[in-house]
Amino acid sequence: MRSPPPFPPRPPRRRSPVGLAALLALLLVGGEWVQELTDQFAFGGALDQYGIMPRDPGSLSHVLTAPFLHVGFGHLIANTVPLAVLAFMSALRGVGRFLVATLVIVVVGGLLVWLLGRGGSSHLGASELVFGYLAYLLGVGWWERTPAAIAVALLALFLYGGALWGVLPTNPIISWESHLFGFVAGLVAAALLHRKRPPRAGQVSPYSPRSRF
Repeated sequence: MRSPPPFPPRPPRRRSPVGLAALLALLLVGGEWVQELTDQFAFGGALDQYGIMPRDPGSLSHVLTAPFLHVGFGHLIANTVPLAVLAFMSALRGVGRFLVATLVIVVVGGLLVWLLGRGGSSHLGASELVFGYLAYLLGVGWWERTPAAIAVALLALFLYGGALWGVLPTNPIISWESHLFGFVAGLVAAALLHRKRPPRAGQVSPYSPRSRF
């Protein structure tokens, strides 16, 4: 008797993009809370010294830390919900793109704050990420122009479009520079990751509508 053929191996299960996006948003927001709890109860708020001091050479490396610091729990609470929602929506584009977009927002936005922000002030808070993710989603809708991308961009604009007034210097105790330059960095990230580049001359089909006279 012949032995029955072995069962074919089951294909590996792919994790739901919604679940991955939720996990990334949870890790980001959870990390912000763990940091602030540690800062307040273990360091007495001393970690806030790692905010960005514009044009201070010793503060240049704080570009990487400033978006993860807050001046107390009130500041953090104000950023928690929009950060969670916009990070989740951004992470739906894929883990790799989300991580690269976050890095671009932190580095480009932070460097612009360091170069052009008000001197003699410390800039910190996740609002740089909030405005960066908002701009990223709007930029994706603009560059891709697919129904799904446009719908997500419109939803983000509906939910948090009113926050765009925060890029204006209306309150001296609020870092509008972090808002503005985080927004700019989010647009840069969307352009880098989602802008469709024209094909090279050798790759254009002779039957392409563009090649017809």
